[in-house]
Amino acid sequence: MEPKRLLPSRGRPDPSSEPVDRRPRMVLLGTIILLCAVVVVLGAVSGERSPSPPGEANASLGNTDTDIGYAFDNDTTGILSPGNTLITIQTHDWFGSNSGAARIVAPNGTTVWTYDQPNSRVFDGEVTDNDTVLMSVATEVTGDDCPEAYRSGAEESCVHNRVVELDPADNTVVWEYDWYDAFIAHHEVHDADRLDDGQTAIIDMGNSRAFTVDQDGDITWSWNATDHLSAGSAFQEQYGGPPQEHPEADWTHMNDIDKRPNGNFQLSIRNFDAVLEVDPRTNDIVDVIGKPGNTDLLNQQHNPQRLDNDTMLVADSENNRVIELDTDTEEIHWLYDGPADRGLQWPRDADRLPNGNTLVTDSRNFRVLEINPNGTIVWRYSLRDSRGIVYEADRLGVPEESVRDLTHRNNTTIDRTHPLINRIQSLESWAGFVFPGWVRLEELIAILCGSLASLGLLWQFVIGWLRGDRLY
Repeated sequence: MEPKRLLPSRGRPDPSSEPVDRRPRMVLLGTIILLCAVVVVLGAVSGERSPSPPGEANASLGNTDTDIGYAFDNDTTGILSPGNTLITIQTHDWFGSNSGAARIVAPNGTTVWTYDQPNSRVFDGEVTDNDTVLMSVATEVTGDDCPEAYRSGAEESCVHNRVVELDPADNTVVWEYDWYDAFIAHHEVHDADRLDDGQTAIIDMGNSRAFTVDQDGDITWSWNATDHLSAGSAFQEQYGGPPQEHPEADWTHMNDIDKRPNGNFQLSIRNFDAVLEVDPRTNDIVDVIGKPGNTDLLNQQHNPQRLDNDTMLVADSENNRVIELDTDTEEIHWLYDGPADRGLQWPRDADRLPNGNTLVTDSRNFRVLEINPNGTIVWRYSLRDSRGIVYEADRLGVPEESVRDLTHRNNTTIDRTHPLINRIQSLESWAGFVFPGWVRLEELIAILCGSLASLGLLWQFVIGWLRGDRLY
């Protein structure tokens, strides 16, 4: 027997062909869009959560000079006046941009000196005993300006690394040491320090070396990581470390050099999560702080500063904090990870000041903070409007030697921000490269929800129009 065929009911139309009343959905989506727009508008009207005082160029002080521990010199006529701050800016807008600069600002935020080298990234900066400014600058050059041996990429570009000593009165170059290297990424010169004997210590990231040069430009000492950190070395046998893949790879990312009172050099090897002490007489590694892969202690650190023989202050960059640790036990005695409303995001410099305060560069938040031992912000300088990715900040008139005993050992350790909050704040910091500075988490959520609701509303309208549904 043949199976019966089911015939469609003549009295019932196909439900899928009936018009749908899409108005409730569209009203709901429109309401969501309106609420999100209100949140964004309120955020825009209120502006920055902590606006800078009018006319103070994005700088603000704490309550009184008592917070700072000493009175600032507000005389802005002197470029190198004690109390001014030298700030270096790797670049503006985005990490791949070559729009770095440096400036000296007075305590009230007034800019009293600028250095702006076209198509460049600026890293270390310091004022010498000769009242000159020593800068570490990487300039991307192309074509005939780039030696043929170093040209790479479609634009045949390379990096021109320069350590320049400037007369701040007119930015005349009074001394310079330079070299060329392959592409600019992770080949930039990051640090150069003028030594007491007039020589200059330089860290060369692209060639994984540290060296010193005299005033004539002759190399007087050098140390290469290939000889001491590569596979088969005593260091690798004991501590491990990333492999050296090829000559132009970002293997060590050496980013800081300092001469210690005992004559040894302290080297920050960022990609090894370690700080080394090297005896220049033998080139032996005599001390290691941190260990490759032990990111709970150091995670791609920058600019370590020895405070005394067994204490170090360091910007623990990828952990988004500044720590003071015991170099013998590697125990953390003091920690700062930023204010609760906007924690540190990729700090890359921390200097202890004579009053016990700490000067911190907060790179992805585009700002410099001075905090007291309890973590209270007593001075800040913001470059958020120009998205200036700050690298270093030095308080003028403050020799490093004067702060060696100002540790916060046995002081109250500032509690770390919850990891979830840290991730949220990290998202906010990256959003700062795209959105205005007043956009925070609530505005980001509103923008996301509003965008999704707008797409949903558009979808309802298009589908409804094609099907002949009720839309109005």
